Amino acid sequence: MNIAQMKAALPRELLASVVVFLVALPLCMGIAIASGMPPAKGLITGIIGGIVVGFLAGSPLQVSGPAAGLAVLVFELVRQHGMAMLGPILLLAGLLQLLAGRFKLGCWFRVTAPAVVYGMLAGIGVLIVLSQVHVMLDQSPQPSGMANLIAFPNAVGDALPTMGGGLGWQAGLLGLLTIAVMWSWERWRPQALRFVPGALLGVGLATVISLVFALQVKRVEVPENLAEAIDWIRPGDLMNLADPTLLIAAVALAFIASAETLLSAAAVDRMHNGQRSDFDRELSAQGIGNMLCGLLGALPMTGVIVRSSANVQAGAQTRMSAIFHGFWLLAFVVALSSVLQSIPIASLAGVLVFTGVKLVDFKAFKGLGRYGRMPMFTYAATALAIVFTDLLTGVLLGFALTLLKLAIKAARLKISVVDGEGPNQVELRMVGSATFLKVPALTKALETIPEGTTVYVPLGGLSYIDHSCLELLEDWGRANQANGSRMIIESRGLKRRIEGQLRTSAGFGS
Repeated sequence: MNIAQMKAALPRELLASVVVFLVALPLCMGIAIASGMPPAKGLITGIIGGIVVGFLAGSPLQVSGPAAGLAVLVFELVRQHGMAMLGPILLLAGLLQLLAGRFKLGCWFRVTAPAVVYGMLAGIGVLIVLSQVHVMLDQSPQPSGMANLIAFPNAVGDALPTMGGGLGWQAGLLGLLTIAVMWSWERWRPQALRFVPGALLGVGLATVISLVFALQVKRVEVPENLAEAIDWIRPGDLMNLADPTLLIAAVALAFIASAETLLSAAAVDRMHNGQRSDFDRELSAQGIGNMLCGLLGALPMTGVIVRSSANVQAGAQTRMSAIFHGFWLLAFVVALSSVLQSIPIASLAGVLVFTGVKLVDFKAFKGLGRYGRMPMFTYAATALAIVFTDLLTGVLLGFALTLLKLAIKAARLKISVVDGEGPNQVELRMVGSATFLKVPALTKALETIPEGTTVYVPLGGLSYIDHSCLELLEDWGRANQANGSRMIIESRGLKRRIEGQLRTSAGFGS
């Protein structure tokens, strides 16, 4: 793009950047709170995601920042290892992303089965809802999904004055108001105002009401100087990365962040007709961004579909809008931090509850039904495992179920014995994959062949045959040669390397 084109596009990109900024502002703070971190940490990540990653990104219209999909993982890491250790974990995770991008591994992060990804997001969505309903009542969330669910009745009781509680009901009403505004705006917003984010309207209205009626609710705590929110990584903390638990956490964080980013980039590409995403470059950019966030003690980032879709819908056509939105975040935090300090935390929790509900995508669940019941089962099992155990266990279960499906599919073999063209001739037909799992079935089929029969075994219907099945055919040919039986194996249709394994004493045909 030349200078003249950039000047012509500048007004459109500036407008789009304002829209993205208005969407990102409440989400950055809300996701930080959901992650057990100060709101300013989320704003720092949003600024880096806009200015740094926006400049380096391989997906020009994708917007990066803190993601709800990582909130549960970060909350657990902070709870177990402390906020200081998040920086080293994130630094290593970012390095892994950078190396993956440099070694052209971007496409491999997209091979994750959709059932696992959708199930992961659904499980995360449920956990976000279960934790943030406590925050909506101005209370602290519990360390697990089940604990949040069990503690919810007591939390409601503590919030209601009729049950001897405090003023948490005021915060709860603000959270519900925010959700109602977002839902109503999404359903009935005028076409001319489609670029105005519902989250901003909900948080803005809740803030005004809380100030007008002087409600006694918890509000956002943001330092007057953003530099106060920066916690530089300490060299001594890097030595703790020798702990295998932290190494696994860094790998899990890198994988989930990369998968979410590249899936989002693929979705953004379907929304416009402009430049396509370079997934390896995008992965490298995310790695650099997360390394910077680790150095500064901020939240991890991914490419985020909510902000990215708002960017596309607002008319952005270049990476300038993502970069400008980072500068808007920086300017707002520096110049108007007092405005942020007026926002009720319960309202931001309402934004996260609404976001968490949308992560449970029932349309995606139904869509998986087109591919059979197993993907739907994988979706549900992954989501439930995340809710009842933890994120890593749920994702590993999803992968295990996917591999099980592949193993079952790979082990399918249809065996039939049909009459041949001449007398005392049969044909042993096999379609599918002949693995050791099918040795019993193949043995039964061979036992039905009478003595003195010539057996033709065409292998063209097989996608794979292993040595166990080959040895079985070979042994049968040798054992029955004395009674006049003969086996002819036709290897046409399989790779030549299979031919080298076919050595029967009865005969070999091609």
